[in-house]
Amino acid sequence: MKRFNMIDEGFKCEKCKKMVAPLKYTARDHCPYCLYSKHVDIYPGDRNNQCLGLLIPIDIEKFKNSYKIIYRCSRCNQLHKNIIAEDDNFDEILKIMQNKT
Repeated sequence: MKRFNMIDEGFKCEKCKKMVAPLKYTARDHCPYCLYSKHVDIYPGDRNNQCLGLLIPIDIEKFKNSYKIIYRCSRCNQLHKNIIAEDDNFDEILKIMQNKT
């Protein structure tokens, strides 16, 4: 069974209301401005999750040669992780890292 469906599409962020363009090198899965996401997938790109809560960025963790944003869903409290994108707001990443202390 395929567990990753490549969907790289633009969207309007439900948190900051900015228009977000497709990423073009992998699937866009969160807002690069405020780093929030939406709980829409069970497996990446399947759009089968009925929760639809906002995924709130709560922490950053090292992942191979990059980093991941750790989210907590505002509706169901499930934890979720997304790899940081090249165009993510670095100031927001630093704020998340500073808030964990």
